[in-house]
Amino acid sequence: MKRKLYGSLLVFFILFQLFPSAAEAAPFEVSGKGAVLIEAESGRVLYEKNKDQQMRIASITKIMTAIIAIESGKLDETVKVSGNAAYTEGSSLYLKPGENIKLEDLVFGLMLRSGNDSAVAIAEHVGGSLDGFVFLMNEKAQEIGMTNTRFANPHGLDDHEEHYSTAYDMALLTKYAMKNEKYQEVAGTKTYRASQEGEDWDRVWSNKNRLLTQLYEYCTGGKTGYTKRAGRTLVTTAEKDDMSLIAVTINAPSDWNDHIKMYEWTFENYDMEVLAKEGLLKETDDPFYEKKVLIPYTYRYPLTEEEKRNVKQQIVLYEPPSEERADSYIPPQPVGKLEYSLNGEPFHAIALYFKRDTSSDKEEGFWAKLRGLYRALSE
Repeated sequence: MKRKLYGSLLVFFILFQLFPSAAEAAPFEVSGKGAVLIEAESGRVLYEKNKDQQMRIASITKIMTAIIAIESGKLDETVKVSGNAAYTEGSSLYLKPGENIKLEDLVFGLMLRSGNDSAVAIAEHVGGSLDGFVFLMNEKAQEIGMTNTRFANPHGLDDHEEHYSTAYDMALLTKYAMKNEKYQEVAGTKTYRASQEGEDWDRVWSNKNRLLTQLYEYCTGGKTGYTKRAGRTLVTTAEKDDMSLIAVTINAPSDWNDHIKMYEWTFENYDMEVLAKEGLLKETDDPFYEKKVLIPYTYRYPLTEEEKRNVKQQIVLYEPPSEERADSYIPPQPVGKLEYSLNGEPFHAIALYFKRDTSSDKEEGFWAKLRGLYRALSE
């Protein structure tokens, strides 16, 4: 089907990405006051319970601390531990005032052992001060789209009232962080050894995430958390076959079971379906557009068997020129879109581009530009 397009296509595509189609109701409940499970590639919410309710989050805060430290480019630098960091209350790596330790080691200790002293040492080194680092945390939250989140410290202790997030925002943060290979390595490490200045023995840290170390074979990483006010908080990731999932629970007395329950139900009921393949759009039969419309990326989406039968695709293109104008007509870019809906509800749109030159060199350059545009819109 073809019709004229009006308005800004790019704005349309960006907005469309923000509202993935909701899933059918799951036949179970979880113990968490807040919970969400999303598919990591598409961002589709497959299970939710009070996903947008603002709550205290305890040490899953450290996911943000870790990704900022990793992205700082300073992992090879040596950090001198301050007294302020060393004497931070709660879970600890037992750092000593004045000792020197690599930032990379601090990040592993932060994620595996949930060291609050490590969080402060990281914040002071990367942000210049605690306040400077908290500013970076909130800037990053805005960048990711965590609209219901406010950070006040790098560790999640209940020392500020204005420190909170939601299950969905923490899933968005984890989706972002898991694009970073170093973060994947840190979050998925079961045991880590770090040398200790002035000692002939190493610190050895085991991951507190029991889903990763003991309970669930498909778990690939995550972060635990607990304070009296927040209760048990947990973020985990899992992968099976070609599907990657992110689960979050907040104030959940039975969080290990909650996550396994969500994962098993999703893996059993959903498959990753390829809805569009990168390359030429084959469905167009208009002579002007034939073999000239390009799909810039392959798009996959998690669907149940029933949903696969109810997904609809619509091709929307600018009205082609008349035969008299065809030779001189230069179509706009993008030239149209692929729209996808499920049970009548739209959930994704892909910009379509007009292929103006068939030479291999120019075509490759064009594809590179398309991929760059897609990355810019999706990050």
